[in-house]
Amino acid sequence: MKRILILLVFIAFLGKTKAQDNSSAYIDGEWLKFRLHYGFLNASYATLHLTQENLNGEKLNHVVANGKTTGWASIFFKVDDTYESYFTPKLNEPIKFIRRVREGGTTMHLEVNFNHSNDKAYMRDKKNKKDFEFNTQKGIQDIISAFYYLRNKLSLKDLRVGDFTVISMLYDDDGVFPFKLEYLGQEILKTKFGKVSCLKFRPYVQFGRVFKAQESISLWISNDLNKIPIRIEADLRVGAIRADLEAYNGLKNQFKILMD
Repeated sequence: MKRILILLVFIAFLGKTKAQDNSSAYIDGEWLKFRLHYGFLNASYATLHLTQENLNGEKLNHVVANGKTTGWASIFFKVDDTYESYFTPKLNEPIKFIRRVREGGTTMHLEVNFNHSNDKAYMRDKKNKKDFEFNTQKGIQDIISAFYYLRNKLSLKDLRVGDFTVISMLYDDDGVFPFKLEYLGQEILKTKFGKVSCLKFRPYVQFGRVFKAQESISLWISNDLNKIPIRIEADLRVGAIRADLEAYNGLKNQFKILMD
């Protein structure tokens, strides 16, 4: 279950260095924390932390995303998942993606290296010592880089209700799949920070074993230049889940709270 909780945050979307592109919605040092609720349980927390690091002599954005079960949820199902993505600051092209999963007795360790010059991605399953090669295309993203890519790509002034955004994504050994996002309009949400103007989206997912329908997820992002997730709700085959922004630090732009 926990893997689904973390994915709900990561696939949804997503001021200290002048090396960043001035048009970017985020900066080096940005940190976001989400509280995830499953029924009456505070099931877990998820964090996203962006820094700039050198990889093979290239200065890249490096995001570490971590999710852990807490409280009663950790008693029933102990989880500690970590996702990492290295991607270029200007084009948001993923260079390397790492996925380490510890869920109950299940473990996983995948590493993906992207070669954009020949449209290939090379995946290494370190646990099972298996290698995979995938054909990709321009605009390919991993599940973390997609969060930041969409924040830069979405133009607030050009959005129209019913608009769709589609990107290609590589997540695991199932290969490349299209990720589709529909814009539903504006809403004002009550949060722990106050009332926040939000843009509402619907990510389309595969229904069946986990989700009740393709339209099972609703996503709200801040209607400002940061474009950070404020809330995510999903109807699962068993129960429902909600993720709320719990804390933040290092935002590039002012986080707008509406006055009553």
